[in-house]
Amino acid sequence: MPAQRLSVVVTRRLPEPVETRMKELFDVELRDPDTKMTREELADAMRRADVLVPCITDHIDAALIGQAGDRLKLIANYGAGVDHIDVATARQKGILVSNTPGVLTDDTADMVLALILAVTRRIPEGQALMQAGEWQGWSPMAFLGGRLAGRRLGILGMGRIGQAVARRARAFGMQVHYNNRKRLRPEVEAELDATWWESLDQMIARMDIVSVNCPHTPSTYHLLNARRLKLMKPTAVIVNTSRGEVIDENALTRGLRAGELAGAGLDVFEHGHEVNPRLRELPNVVLLPHMGSATVEGRIEMGEKVLVNIKTFADGHRPPDQVVPGML
Repeated sequence: MPAQRLSVVVTRRLPEPVETRMKELFDVELRDPDTKMTREELADAMRRADVLVPCITDHIDAALIGQAGDRLKLIANYGAGVDHIDVATARQKGILVSNTPGVLTDDTADMVLALILAVTRRIPEGQALMQAGEWQGWSPMAFLGGRLAGRRLGILGMGRIGQAVARRARAFGMQVHYNNRKRLRPEVEAELDATWWESLDQMIARMDIVSVNCPHTPSTYHLLNARRLKLMKPTAVIVNTSRGEVIDENALTRGLRAGELAGAGLDVFEHGHEVNPRLRELPNVVLLPHMGSATVEGRIEMGEKVLVNIKTFADGHRPPDQVVPGML
């Protein structure tokens, strides 16, 4: 007799090629319509599935994991970040957790440069004028922004995405600086032409642009707090495509409103989709709805990694992208 297929529950709609392949391989329950699961729906799914495929909008804490059924053996996260999952508690209960690292590096790095350009060249302000039909013609002093070439870019977090940002920044003629838990190997530093700063305080005080590219962990929560934000130059710009919790959003808002910073480009926010309303009032702030990884290619590649993780687990092996507590 053929082996029984794994029962898989997916919490949100995924690209059609990914869903089609899932239906071919597993006994899958897809999400239709595409709405966020309630906590009760998540708990129910975790009681009856062998594998749960959640995403960043699903907060799977210790209490939820405690309600999981004996069948649940794998949480195959659709996304690289897993700070919304209590990985340690899952492991204690015998549930593996996997993620999808690496596939969104270029997409996110592209968005970093898009936000830098949008803020420094005042693109949204110009677009708003045009859409309102209020443009009266060219003027020598209208919408003056700043040139990227020669500016100092400080990258906070020099992993895959940070390095991809550095390569793009060099193409624009920017000077690359970085702060990281560990210094890069000399040959990587040389390739990127990047300068390492052991002190984050000293780095951000000297940068024209700061890009946040580190994960959210207990040690990075409010890493850019009120004190550090005040160290930045009033002409500086900050961009965040990583995790909103890394920046004290209230302190950032106060600094922007007081003219202590020149602008900000934010694709992530401290409280999820609840954006500080005072940020929306500022013309020098560009806000995006977590679009950094939103490409068709990237979303399909994420799904393919989920499929490989589940299929490898189904075949009796450790998922290639298993997340180990303490290694995040």
